[in-house]
Amino acid sequence: MTYSLDFRMQVLKSLDEGMTFAEAAEFYNLSPTTIQNWKRRIHSKTTRQTKPYKIPDDVLLNDVKEHPDDYQYERARRLNYSKTGIYHALKRLGISQKKDLRASKGMSDKKSDLSK
Repeated sequence: MTYSLDFRMQVLKSLDEGMTFAEAAEFYNLSPTTIQNWKRRIHSKTTRQTKPYKIPDDVLLNDVKEHPDDYQYERARRLNYSKTGIYHALKRLGISQKKDLRASKGMSDKKSDLSK
């Protein structure tokens, strides 16, 4: 939750007037850690310091279209990325790979035939 700058300044003013962190936390119903963080930096962050995505969305989407039943480790090997990177990129794109047990690569035909 983001608090207004006026509220933050009011809390810090209370500290300057002699209130302890614990008292201010209880009075304003905040965490003492939050108040300590505000004392270090009063303004809230407006941007995130994240690195750009390594796996391009269009490359991954094309791979999913060409190979819809592949496992993530197979995509990682083919695209030269890590399995974890593939997992996070698929999650970011909202792609969920539900396996059909009748066509699963990990089971033999005898075990995967669920209709019997």
